[in-house]
Amino acid sequence: MAVWKYVGKKIFAALLTFLFVIAMNFFLFRMLPGDPVKTLGRNQKLTLEDMDKLREELSLDKPLPEQFVDSIGDSLRLEFGTSFITAQPAAHEIGTRVPPTLLLVGLATLFATVIGIWMGFKGAWKRGSRFDKNQLGFSLIFYSVPEGWLGMILILLFAVQWRLFPVGGYQSSPPVEGFAHVLDVGRHLFLPCLALTLGYLGEYSVLARAALLEEKNQDYIITARAKGLRDKDVRKHHARPNAMLPIVTLVVLYLGYILGGAIVIEYVFAWPGLGKYTVQAIDANDYPAIQGIFFITSAAVIICNLIAELLYLYLDPRVKEV
Repeated sequence: MAVWKYVGKKIFAALLTFLFVIAMNFFLFRMLPGDPVKTLGRNQKLTLEDMDKLREELSLDKPLPEQFVDSIGDSLRLEFGTSFITAQPAAHEIGTRVPPTLLLVGLATLFATVIGIWMGFKGAWKRGSRFDKNQLGFSLIFYSVPEGWLGMILILLFAVQWRLFPVGGYQSSPPVEGFAHVLDVGRHLFLPCLALTLGYLGEYSVLARAALLEEKNQDYIITARAKGLRDKDVRKHHARPNAMLPIVTLVVLYLGYILGGAIVIEYVFAWPGLGKYTVQAIDANDYPAIQGIFFITSAAVIICNLIAELLYLYLDPRVKEV
């Protein structure tokens, strides 16, 4: 019963947060100054009759409560209206940019997670060693370096100076097919993925090191050593599992942020993902696209946060007793 109570509370909290996001997504853009119909038709010389028809198509002629109820259903159906930039459904435009973002940010998160956790754990277990000092300095440097600046440095070195990789973009023009296409995308992907990996790496490494150092001085670790267990077994079977708890939370939450894209890196490298599309939508006051991006990224974070909360039921037995 305690487990089901815990699960029910977390799901209920997620649903409330989800409803709050829909409300924010609805009211925030209606609080902005100006008439969205006039903004949409400012360069089209629309007549008053045309503007009334457009207002009716956008359901802006209905009372505000009715508009809000309609927006809930539209959001659940992923219907955000027509993009001002391309005159295509905003959901379709967002959907076409999800795969490049998942490829870039997903790979960078994977590499940063694996390498960062390994560096942090190894350095913490041998605290004060040369490896620990070097990896800590390396992690803190790249943790504090702005990703955009790092991306431009990589472009200057690898693309302009040494000409090893393309300056930016997703693929060459004209595009190639088959295995050559895979290699071509890989060459374009290398620099932005490297910049993101280095930027994320420091955070995972520092967190992993701090988590293991905290567990290393716990009584159960001292007891395990007093029983005669090997140092390798103490680290693998006792310290690491408990140190992974805060790291799992960070990893799962970052999976939710993946759909938001990496705005700075995608813009610097002209990567056609959600991050770059967000900048374009803001510059063009493309309200349907901005609302769609805000809703999808918020929903991804809420769902991943719920997954992290439920994972604790299996990772930490103490949660069942709360």
